[in-house]
Amino acid sequence: MIKAKKSLGQNFLIDQNIIDKIIDVVPIKNKSILEIGPGTGNLTKNILKKKPKKLIVIEKDNDLAEFLKKNLDDDINIINNDVLKIDENTLDKDILTVFGNLPYNISTEILCNWILNIKNKNFWFDHLVLMFQKEVADRIIAKFNTKNYGRLSILSNWKLEIEKICDVQPSSFFPKPKIDSSVLLLKPKLDFFPLSNPKNLEKLTRTFFMHRRKMLKKSYNLLFKGNLDIAKRLNIDLNLRPQNLNFETYYKLSEEFENLRS
Repeated sequence: MIKAKKSLGQNFLIDQNIIDKIIDVVPIKNKSILEIGPGTGNLTKNILKKKPKKLIVIEKDNDLAEFLKKNLDDDINIINNDVLKIDENTLDKDILTVFGNLPYNISTEILCNWILNIKNKNFWFDHLVLMFQKEVADRIIAKFNTKNYGRLSILSNWKLEIEKICDVQPSSFFPKPKIDSSVLLLKPKLDFFPLSNPKNLEKLTRTFFMHRRKMLKKSYNLLFKGNLDIAKRLNIDLNLRPQNLNFETYYKLSEEFENLRS
């Protein structure tokens, strides 16, 4: 009997209706599939029924990796490692379709790393079908002028088209988490704002949203050394709050920030 480990944020998906919904989001047959955090293999087995070209799974837990080897080793390629330590750009020569019931304690870190590591328009995936804590999913899909809008919304919507598939109740997992979850579909944007150093976007948004209840003025002056020409050129009212600026304005600000530092 496999026991979920709290330290790894493990909650195993057991609801067949939700599993069916997840595997019907995108085509699987003859596709190269990556699954993050397969756990006991409930989703894995259902992916295999759809006859993918190949299925790679990344499982950090040694006990679960061993369990999967015993039960599914002939059908899948098991990588027993921490997803945060793997270079996703070199995982496979094929473009991957990704499924993941991400550990909630590192889900935002995984997504942000993936976005920041995309080289130009060389996406290593064609679809991401990912489960997040509902509160995190709400932040990812948030639009400007809303309370959930912030750094995660701006980073996620920079290079990705995002669609909410469904919400998932705690009863769909074992053990039951204390919070609701959401499944999101994320696809590469064909056209996105070009930034030579994405880390600047991360720094800029982190600085602004550290003071989300305050006016933009203080954070702006800190980042741009009081240079008001940029704000004027981009038509930014520095008396607004960070959540009042749309995606495009943050990408343009990041470009200006890059130019100042180069």
